[in-house]
Parts: sequence; C-alpha cells; structure tokens
Amino acid sequence: MTDRTFRIMVRGAFEGLTQEQRAELLAAAADHDMLFARFTPEGHLSYDLRARADFTFRYLATGAADEDLLPATAQAEASAMEWLEQRGYGYRNLRSTAEDLSKAALGKRQRRERAAG
Repeated sequence: MTDRTFRIMVRGAFEGLTQEQRAELLAAAADHDMLFARFTPEGHLSYDLRARADFTFRYLATGAADEDLLPATAQAEASAMEWLEQRGYGYRNLRSTAEDLSKAALGKRQRRERAAG
C-alpha cells in the first residue's frame, strides 16, 4: 500500500555547456520556468540560465513507510543524472532534499477542514 507522498528536489549546476547546449536550453527555457515548476513522477527540470547556471529537478514519489524515502531519493538523483547525461549536459554539486508530505505541518485552513470533517 502506498499511502505516503514524497517530494524530492535534486539541485545542481550546469557545467561546461557548449554554446549549442546553452542555446538549446535557452530556447526551451519557457518550458522550464521556475514559476511553473511542479513535482511529477517523471521529474520536472526548472532553471533560469540567464540568471545563473543552477537547476532543480522536482520529483514526486510514493511509499508505504519512512524507509521508502531514502530509496526514492536515490532514484530521483539517478533519474536526474540520467536525464542530464542523455542530453550531454555537464553538471556539478548535486544535492537532494526530500519531504514526506504525511509529516508536513498543516496550514490553518487544513486543520480547520480536518476538524470539521
């Protein structure tokens, strides 16, 4: 049973991009704008290459227990590396943060709805 949702962010920086790769990323920038970033099971890349070389991959995973968070994070990192390497993009300084939404603090409205429901 998968009753937990994990949000995982893999952050890093592009490194050693050629002029062609940089132009390719800039041409696709609208599809990767940080304002439209989302967590998906496939992973979603966001960046603002005009401002800096940093990027973020956002992943959505599920699991049944606390122990599932670590393998989900490792899978997110592996998927991010695979995505970058398939396109020939160099990268550095990968680091991940993960959140189990079942343990996230509820907002005021969510607490009120839960109490009423």
